[in-house]
Amino acid sequence: MLSRLEESLIKKEETFCSNTYNPLPVVLKKGRGVYVWDVHCKKYFDFLSSYSAVNQGHCNKKILRAFTRQARKLTLTSRAFYNSELGDSLEYITSAFGYDKMLPMNSGAEAVETAIKICRKWGHEIKKIKEDSAKIVVCDGNFHGRTTTVVSFSPSLGSKKNFGPLTPGFEMIKYNDIEALEKVLKKDKNIAGFLVEPIQGEGGVVVPDDGYLKKCKKLCEDYNVLFIADEIQTGVCRTGKLLASWHEGIKPDMVILGKALSAGFYPVSGVLTSKEIMSVMKVGQHGSTFGGNPLAGVVAKASIKYAIDYKLAENAQSLGEIFRSELLKISSKRKIIKGVRGKGLLNAIILDCDSKSKTPWNICLKMRDNGLLAKPTQGNKIRFAPPLVITKRQLFKAINIIDTSLSEF
Repeated sequence: MLSRLEESLIKKEETFCSNTYNPLPVVLKKGRGVYVWDVHCKKYFDFLSSYSAVNQGHCNKKILRAFTRQARKLTLTSRAFYNSELGDSLEYITSAFGYDKMLPMNSGAEAVETAIKICRKWGHEIKKIKEDSAKIVVCDGNFHGRTTTVVSFSPSLGSKKNFGPLTPGFEMIKYNDIEALEKVLKKDKNIAGFLVEPIQGEGGVVVPDDGYLKKCKKLCEDYNVLFIADEIQTGVCRTGKLLASWHEGIKPDMVILGKALSAGFYPVSGVLTSKEIMSVMKVGQHGSTFGGNPLAGVVAKASIKYAIDYKLAENAQSLGEIFRSELLKISSKRKIIKGVRGKGLLNAIILDCDSKSKTPWNICLKMRDNGLLAKPTQGNKIRFAPPLVITKRQLFKAINIIDTSLSEF
């Protein structure tokens, strides 16, 4: 039952904001580590992590100090001038991920758009695809953002209906189907890139077969096509490696980062690639007033450094195995669960109900009542993605809440 204060705040948000989201009815005012508190100071485990943007934990003290130090000095210059922080930040980040260059942007969707532009230009100028003919292969079940171009190749009709005319130049194939990729690459010489999520997060935490990404990379090499990994949600240690692609020992031609690159402090995103691929972009052909600002640079470097120094990937790997093991134990006694999947600390349960059922939402409401916040995705699935600073003890407390909540269904 919501209080009058909560009802008032929810009503105000709904009155003055667009209705493009369907939030869980809880009003948060504070966060620290793996916890958030509502306006009445009730504490919850955060098992969404702002869609994996706060892998380093809410209001991380080390990153906060770096943020406030820079915020007192200089926040924005635009790229019309050089600034003292951007070069140092990008040197650290490119080195950490093993790339030559990074084109910094702000939001994840902007970074996807950036990768599309780089790929198309590479296709025309380096691969010598006829002008305005370059295509990019994408996968069914994808989620890469909500800009006009990106929704043009969304599998969700609701994402693109009445937003047309849609942007052409994309070919959709089945995810986790290596034969489908080979077929389209063999058939069409105008393909410049293959854009794929190593794990489809918004698609319901769909984990491909072992070896799928490695085979895709090999096919891209064989057909002179850029392999573009959208690691906006899976990157920065979420799946047990700094990049999810690294589980298969591959190096994508381009990597798209966002979300946890910011640690939740300030929007930062970007595209990592080689000097040769990035060289197709010339002065005036892309940019952003805020992209690459000194505050963003400091935050991004501090965010990645914290993730590496505090071994968040290792924590995600070990606790993720424990979490899935415990969820499988729960599923043996709670028949509402018909499947468990994930990698690292990006996981989901598949519920034995119709995709239009209210059961997943009601389970999330019950977990909220019991002190844990999560959201349904793709109808009959609930995603669990806590901040990667979670401890084993905290994880088992959260597992108990999940089990108790499911007992009523």
